[in-house]
Amino acid sequence: MVLSQRNIVNKKNWDEIVAKHEAGEFVEGVGKEAVKGGLLADVMGIRTFIPASQLSMRYVEKITEFVGQGMKLKIIEVDKAKKRIVASRKAVLIADEAEKKQAVWDTLKEKEGQVVEGTVRRLADFGAFVDIGGVDGMVHISELSWSRIKTPSEVCKVGDSMEVYVISFDAEKRKISLGVKDRGVNPWEDFMSKYRVGDVATVRIVKLMTFGAFAEVVPGVDGLIHISQIADRRIEKPGDVLSEGQEVEAEIIAVDEEKKKISLSIRALLAPAAQDESETEAE
Repeated sequence: MVLSQRNIVNKKNWDEIVAKHEAGEFVEGVGKEAVKGGLLADVMGIRTFIPASQLSMRYVEKITEFVGQGMKLKIIEVDKAKKRIVASRKAVLIADEAEKKQAVWDTLKEKEGQVVEGTVRRLADFGAFVDIGGVDGMVHISELSWSRIKTPSEVCKVGDSMEVYVISFDAEKRKISLGVKDRGVNPWEDFMSKYRVGDVATVRIVKLMTFGAFAEVVPGVDGLIHISQIADRRIEKPGDVLSEGQEVEAEIIAVDEEKKKISLSIRALLAPAAQDESETEAE
């Protein structure tokens, strides 16, 4: 009588598991025993096999860690003849992750232009990929800093928390453009409030060209030191005197407010010294 009752319960549970499998619904289970190739779990009193590859989204080194652990599962195989059930925990994790990602996409329109907290997941030559709650957006290298940088690693590293804002997104292509630079800051206005023609500034050489060198005066604003303004003597190329990253003193000799262009001179600061030397020698 007891055996018959147990068989009735088992058949009822078996039928329910089969129904959930056919409906694509998840079931609850508990890990019972680590076996060769995977884990045996109890699902509604029915022994269920979970292959090691289906336990997690990552490689599982110790299957025993799942023994005694409750878990949500998806039935991926039912063999009625052999009374064998195979389930996957990985499929549930993938579905949960997809749901979280979709939730982020659904709220992106509201977040456009807003600042959100993110985590740097990967760096590339052209920018940084930042996780903003389950989906990755890309911060182009030009959006990482007002200063001119050569690689994203100059301002961030994998694992860094970062405040970013959503510039734009394409839900169809699943692409998100993010920014870091404070849009409330206007670098040109910052420069104009600090400097005038004739002022001397400590500038950083950011790029060498055949005709001169570009130097950062304030973050986001570069000026040009023409090759004729680099030294008090004739030079063949800017690299003969300057190197990228070097800090030098330069005089602001011209400002074009309309075109937002600045001309700088190192030579202007060297000329008086050269003149004094000439006068001393003459005496």
